[in-house]
Amino acid sequence: MNKNHYSRNVLSNLGIKNLNEMQEVAQDVIINDNNVLLLSPTGSGKTLAFLLPILEMLQPEILSVQCLILVPSRELGLQIEQVWKKMGTEYKVNICYGGHSIETEIKNLSNPPAILIGTPGRIADHIDRGTFRLDKIQTLILDEFDKSLQLGFHEQMSFIIGRLPKLNKRILVSATSDIEIPKYTRVVNPTVLDFIPTDDEQESNLISKLVVSPSKDKLNTLFSLICSLNSQSAIVFCNHRDAAERISDTLNEKGIYSVYYHGGMDQEERERALIQFRNGSVSYLITTDLAARGLDIPEMKHVIHYHLPLKEDEFTHRNGRTARMQTSGTVYLIIHESEKKLDYIDYKMPVLEVKNYTTLPKPPEFQTIYISGGKKNKLNKIDIVGFFSQKGKLEKGDLGLIEVKDFISFAAVKYNKVKDLFRNIKDEKMKGKKFKIEIARKVIKKEE
Repeated sequence: MNKNHYSRNVLSNLGIKNLNEMQEVAQDVIINDNNVLLLSPTGSGKTLAFLLPILEMLQPEILSVQCLILVPSRELGLQIEQVWKKMGTEYKVNICYGGHSIETEIKNLSNPPAILIGTPGRIADHIDRGTFRLDKIQTLILDEFDKSLQLGFHEQMSFIIGRLPKLNKRILVSATSDIEIPKYTRVVNPTVLDFIPTDDEQESNLISKLVVSPSKDKLNTLFSLICSLNSQSAIVFCNHRDAAERISDTLNEKGIYSVYYHGGMDQEERERALIQFRNGSVSYLITTDLAARGLDIPEMKHVIHYHLPLKEDEFTHRNGRTARMQTSGTVYLIIHESEKKLDYIDYKMPVLEVKNYTTLPKPPEFQTIYISGGKKNKLNKIDIVGFFSQKGKLEKGDLGLIEVKDFISFAAVKYNKVKDLFRNIKDEKMKGKKFKIEIARKVIKKEE
């Protein structure tokens, strides 16, 4: 199959008409050059920029791992896996990360994927165990490798790269420029593709506003700010896990539908929080810098800094959640006069007055429904749509985003249709089996 035909099919499967300039350039360079450094902002489509050329380079006759993609977080890995699956190729992909069942991973690797995605620690563990062959891996992608370096994965990455005897193509991908490339990557004089916009280009789409909090505790100011956003959703960034939980709990008590997200939560709880935010069951994600990049969440019109990060690059990554790909967005910096002034912030930006806003945002249209079956139970999206439409008597517009995991699934259903749905499907079977179907529980604290 020729390149153009492949690309057309893949883009059609992804619902994309054309590649952007960065993706077009990256596709050719990655195929032709052995050492590439791709620099492009969060949300610009970097994942597809390297997956398309990988697809062209894979060889169907090799029944072994051909491409290894190392990522700093499981979230980023899962996102890449999702994009690859949407592309609809005949090549298998697997993902390995800490917190995932090692036995399941070993079983998956017994029928080797063409592409293996993983966090450095878990991939190093599999190499130690000898669970997959290394001698057919020709391509290595280090995605968000700057984040991997920040998180201290030097030793694992050095170990992994040193064990890949037939490696001939190395692609480093980052949303941050001016990073020193470690020697152990063996990337020398790479072809640099720098698509990070200049400050002027970035600022043309990004509006920044100061919101002054009269008290040190900024919760009331945040409440008023959210009430001023015309019921549009937003991400709220703070610096600590306990702050994310406290802010989310308080907003929910006040009638604002939010969910918190941070690194101290179980993987399942984190995924559940993101699903509820993605499908519109909650409108506000209260999070630490864990959500600043590498997550599959929608484009935001509003990013709120409840706390300012100490480092400018984290500030930049947070802001990368809005004003993507020529769209505009607004970032809000909530500050109190007692806070130390940060060098990288221009405090002369316009001040937004929000104290008079008290009308609550409209409640979300959807509610998340939990289903006790997934891919491994032979359930897919079409099955769920058919069951909810025929037996549950839902109209097309009543059903939102559906996400099918290995053993569980989630579907967004219009709030005002949920009771009727449950009544209609009470004694019904889906694909000949009775699944547990109920309102998905909210993310809860461990101690409760």
